[in-house]
Amino acid sequence: MLIELGTIDYWFAAGDRRIHKFVHHYLLEATGGYLTIEKDPDHEAIDVAWLPLDEAHRHLTFPNERRIARLAWQRLAGDAG
Repeated sequence: MLIELGTIDYWFAAGDRRIHKFVHHYLLEATGGYLTIEKDPDHEAIDVAWLPLDEAHRHLTFPNERRIARLAWQRLAGDAG
């Protein structure tokens, strides 16, 4: 199962350059394995964790992240939004 939830885009500065970044979000089904930030190529991640979806909003920093979590909840509840 792969469902596109949306894209968050933002600008940030790296040295004297401005970079426009796009982060694409998908609803996926976990089938095993474990989570780690060990091989994060840009060292952007601080932490990673599995969370119950109904608790995710308490751990997300930005409103656009909470919006994506809300869309995931709606999709799982059968509401195409």
